[in-house]
Amino acid sequence: MTDSPVPVLDMSLLDDGPEAAERFRADLRRATHEVGFFSLIGHGIPDALQERLLKTSRAFFALPEEDKLEIENLTSPHFRGYARLGGELTQGKVDWREQIDIGPGREPIERGPGDPAYVVLEGPNLWPSALPELRTVVEEWSETLTAIGRRLLEAWADALGAPPESLLDLFADDPQTHLKIVRYPGVPDDAPSRQGVGKHKDAGVLTLLWIEPGAGGLQVEYEGEWHDVPPVEGALIVNIGELLEWATDGYLRATVHRVIAPAAGTERISVPLFFNPALAVQMPRLDIAEEFRSTSRGIEQDPDNVIRGTYGENQLKSRLRAHPDVAAIHHPELLEESRRT
Repeated sequence: MTDSPVPVLDMSLLDDGPEAAERFRADLRRATHEVGFFSLIGHGIPDALQERLLKTSRAFFALPEEDKLEIENLTSPHFRGYARLGGELTQGKVDWREQIDIGPGREPIERGPGDPAYVVLEGPNLWPSALPELRTVVEEWSETLTAIGRRLLEAWADALGAPPESLLDLFADDPQTHLKIVRYPGVPDDAPSRQGVGKHKDAGVLTLLWIEPGAGGLQVEYEGEWHDVPPVEGALIVNIGELLEWATDGYLRATVHRVIAPAAGTERISVPLFFNPALAVQMPRLDIAEEFRSTSRGIEQDPDNVIRGTYGENQLKSRLRAHPDVAAIHHPELLEESRRT
C-alpha cells in the first residue's frame, strides 16, 4: 500500500474570485481525469447537520431487530429499505455490512408491455415507525448534497469547455438520487473475508460520500495498486460514476474502489449519496474542448460490466446484481434475463 493519490479540493474557492474559481475547476478536472476520486472540503455542510446524521444513523442500527425488519428490502419491489447484515453482494460475494436504501420516494409505475424494465425502480421509500426523525434528517441531507452536486456538475462542464447546461439540464426533471446509510461492523483479524464492499465502479454520474470522522477503510485502485483514502477532517469523498466516463468518452474515468471492514470491536458509519438524473435520461457525449477530447481514452470495456448510456439501465443492472434475493421475489424474469446478458 503506497501513499494515497487522492487529492483534497476546496470548493469554497468557487466563491473566492475568478482566479480562485478557475484554479478549483482545473484541479477538479485533473483529479477526475487522473484518479476519479477526491476529498472535498469547503462544501459548507453545517457541523450540526453532520452530527445529527451520525447520531440518527447510529440510533437506527441500535433499534431492536424487529423494528429494522419492519422496513426490510425483501418487501420492496423497488429495492428500498433495510438490508440485514450480509444482505448485499458485490461480484457475487457477500458485503459485510447492513444498510438502508432510500430513493426519491414517488408513486410506483405499473410496468406495461412497452415500458423499459428500469421503471420498477420507481416507488416509495420505507421508513421505520420507531425512528421518525430518520426521514427528517435524510431529506435535509439529500437537499444539501443535491445543491453541492449541482455546483460540481456546473464546475465540471466549465472545466471541460462544455456549456454548463449540458450537465445541469439532465437533472432538471425527476432526478433519481439514491442514498444509503451503512454500518460496517468489525470483523476478527482471522475472518475468512474482510470485504466490507467488494471492488466495483459506481453505476451513475456522481457519488458524494460522508464517512464518520476519523474512519478509514475505503480504498481506490490506481495504476494497478490499492491505495487507502485517508480521512480528512470535515470532508466529503467524491467520485465519478460510469455515466460521466460515458459522457466524456473516457476522459474522466470511473475508478474501481472497495471497502475493507473495520477491526473487531469497532464499527463504521458511512452515508453515500449517488446523484443521478431521471431513470430515462440517456447521457449525451459532451462537447468538450478539443485539447481534452483528443486525450480521451474511450470507455473502459469490461465484458462483465458493460456500461449503458441510459441511467435506468445502468442502475437496474447494479440493483439486480447486488440484491438477487429481492429480484427473485419481485422480478424473477428480470433476474433471469440479467444472468443471460
